[in-house]
Amino acid sequence: MTAAVYARGLGKRYRLYRRPADRAAEWLAFGLAKRHTEHWALRDLDLEVEPGRCLGLVGANGSGKSTVLKILTGTTPPTEGTFEVAGRLAAVLELGLGFHPDFTGRQNASVALALQGHSPARVETLLPAVEAFAEVGSFFDQPLRTYSSGMHVRLAFSAATAERPDVLAVDEALAVGDAYFQHKCYARLREFLGAGTALLFVSHDPGAVKSLCDRAVLLERGRPLFAGDPSEVLDHYNALVARQEADASIRRAETERGVATVRSGNGQIVLEKVELLDARGASARAFLQGERALLRVVFRARQRRPFPTVGLLLRDPKGNDVFGTNTFHLGLEGPELAEGEAGCCEFAFPVDLGPGAYTLTAALHTGGEHVECNYDWWDKVLALEVVAGRRPRSVGVAAMDVTAAFSRL
Repeated sequence: MTAAVYARGLGKRYRLYRRPADRAAEWLAFGLAKRHTEHWALRDLDLEVEPGRCLGLVGANGSGKSTVLKILTGTTPPTEGTFEVAGRLAAVLELGLGFHPDFTGRQNASVALALQGHSPARVETLLPAVEAFAEVGSFFDQPLRTYSSGMHVRLAFSAATAERPDVLAVDEALAVGDAYFQHKCYARLREFLGAGTALLFVSHDPGAVKSLCDRAVLLERGRPLFAGDPSEVLDHYNALVARQEADASIRRAETERGVATVRSGNGQIVLEKVELLDARGASARAFLQGERALLRVVFRARQRRPFPTVGLLLRDPKGNDVFGTNTFHLGLEGPELAEGEAGCCEFAFPVDLGPGAYTLTAALHTGGEHVECNYDWWDKVLALEVVAGRRPRSVGVAAMDVTAAFSRL
């Protein structure tokens, strides 16, 4: 079956200016002076939606969901990638998009229908259906500025769906309407799906996503993170939200109270910075089970010394050692450090731990154990939280991939 919506490598980049004058200065310099920073709202998105199917776009605010719909509906051009939409497309995007507050509901609906490609005669034919479905009564002939947000949604949805489109994009707008009208809208969406409309659906309502969508895509920071069955995607999203909340909580505690640490060592080489990064290279304090993590340790020699052994140690809340290793045991050696010279060591590993709170200790020493010559031992330098992901539920500090099978004896 040919896809009604097809996209490959879709991306959107925006230029951000600190003040309007910077935009003018850059333009007058003919591109020779850069006064902007670049922000990718969307990157590397592939998707296909077949007729009669619904694709849900899930993610936090700012993850790129609305950008996808704006590109596919032609509201904004992509910076990279290609896409195709087969047939007539209708959209219910941002509240009030394309509507004029001084026009009546009838006038705004007429303009919306005309922009969808309907002839003046067809617009007149469809207007009674729009008025009947919107159920705004006498307000249909009143200026839009007198409408409540719920009435606004009623009019926008009614105009966009007055005639079944080949492709329909809905962006969270139904969340504003009352329960009665939401039920009407979902009934119409299901009717369209049954008749062959391809639906792109953005919502924070997990029940709506599960009931309407055949497939879902989780977006984070403008990139697709996970795609599959809506229930699995929503589970992944909930875990992601829990991770973000835990991350924010740990950072808030670091800011408010500081991290309770103990340091020891002769100071010949000192730890300057210890940081945890996620798979995207961003600073993180919370991780999903099994997610890749990167520990970056930066140090500096105060006098000429051999390259140190760099170690890490994870402890549970009770202070029990969970896991530890160092560059000596990993067979990693480095060049001698001159006085004042800095070095860096990075440990990459999967967070195969049970859900819960942990602390991380970093150390610089010689040989395999820090007791030989301890340069700098920084106890509990970081706190981190492990959040349950899509793995089966388990207890304990280890998260092992276990399979099971029944048989008859």
